[in-house]
Amino acid sequence: MARPLRSLLPSLCLAFFFFFFFFFTFFDCFLVAAQDPDNNRLTPINRDLYHSSVDLMKEIEAVVHRHSDKLTIETMKSRNKGYVVEMPVVTYRHGRNNIDDISKFRILLSFGQHGRELITTELALRILLILSEELFLPHMDRASLNNTLNKLVIKVVPMENLNGRRLVEGGDLCERRNGRGVDLNRNWSVDWGKKEKDYDPYEENPGLSPFSEPETQIMRKLALTFDPHIWVNVHSGMEALFMPYDHKNTTPDGEIAQQMKLLLEELNNLHCHHRCMIGSGGGSVGYLAHGTATDFMFDKARVPMSFTFEIYGDAAASSNDCFKMFNPTDPATFNRVLGDWSAAFFTIFKLGPGYLGEIKLHRKGNLDKLVSIDEYLEGYLIERSSRYGKKREVFELGLQEMRTYFRLFLLSSVLLMFMFCSRISKNKFTKPLVSALSPLR
Repeated sequence: MARPLRSLLPSLCLAFFFFFFFFFTFFDCFLVAAQDPDNNRLTPINRDLYHSSVDLMKEIEAVVHRHSDKLTIETMKSRNKGYVVEMPVVTYRHGRNNIDDISKFRILLSFGQHGRELITTELALRILLILSEELFLPHMDRASLNNTLNKLVIKVVPMENLNGRRLVEGGDLCERRNGRGVDLNRNWSVDWGKKEKDYDPYEENPGLSPFSEPETQIMRKLALTFDPHIWVNVHSGMEALFMPYDHKNTTPDGEIAQQMKLLLEELNNLHCHHRCMIGSGGGSVGYLAHGTATDFMFDKARVPMSFTFEIYGDAAASSNDCFKMFNPTDPATFNRVLGDWSAAFFTIFKLGPGYLGEIKLHRKGNLDKLVSIDEYLEGYLIERSSRYGKKREVFELGLQEMRTYFRLFLLSSVLLMFMFCSRISKNKFTKPLVSALSPLR
């Protein structure tokens, strides 16, 4: 009776293995569903509120055409091994014949660096509509505004990451990278190459080298040739007014840094209703980010006032519900965000030159701003993925730990079963051989 039972053991082992496999699959799916109960109810793009990338650019081109006395548009192009980038840049200046940018106060604004942050590109359109006087801010003194704008040249990049935006519109609502899978806000040279402990190589890929991407090459060229006094990189995911630095837990020294902070406090008071976090990007949110555009603008391009604005975030949204997390989904919030932040930018246009005040600002020659080859050879990066999403709750972390321990338990059980079955198989096939050889001894 023992031998028939022993002959069944390999089959029993195999059945036991499949039982564990299917039980694990079911249990893992259960934990995923428990961790994100809204996984099957992700918020789609609200087409009633948001333009497609094609429609947005058509609308911007139409605005420029209607106001050619104030607005011009050019398309900057670059490529890398067949990957082609076309980036529209809109310039505002009073009078087409007045092209003396050197004597004027220069402002450079970038929107849509991450594809999933659609609200930022809508803000770019809103600002252009106000600059063209097709829309007006409440309580805006038009005479005072025009007097301010006469002294400015403003360049607006309404959609820095067009190829990444197309991926989002194709259904990948969490995509922040460009069309080659590189995070454009990790592809700049300042402190490029350093990784945080929770580095996510999928979401936070910094590229093969600093400025490996055509988008960052275009933006670098634009910054060095235009030589702005103010740079603002506009994002969503939270409400914040950041100044340098992102890659270290400190702000710059000197009078410029004090003026930057005073301006941000003014914006927080007037337009953010004291909701916005203020300070360095690296120090304010508890982690460091390396290879960012704003750190390059301040440290290498020598832009006196360099900022990163985070204009919206839904902390209650599921971590997988990216459209809701990064973009307002109802008309009231949508219009409030655009109203508050467009007003904030016009406050910058009005107060920015005054905050720089007595500080002497001379246009620096391009030789002063050339980036050394060493900066192209510096290491690897990535910031914490939670920067543009909400922090996971304790319950979520508990479920993640349960999944990890369960997988370890399954792996150890399978290994033990394999060892047990191997031992049985060894005994089954070796004992008859020993019996057959024993008479020869």
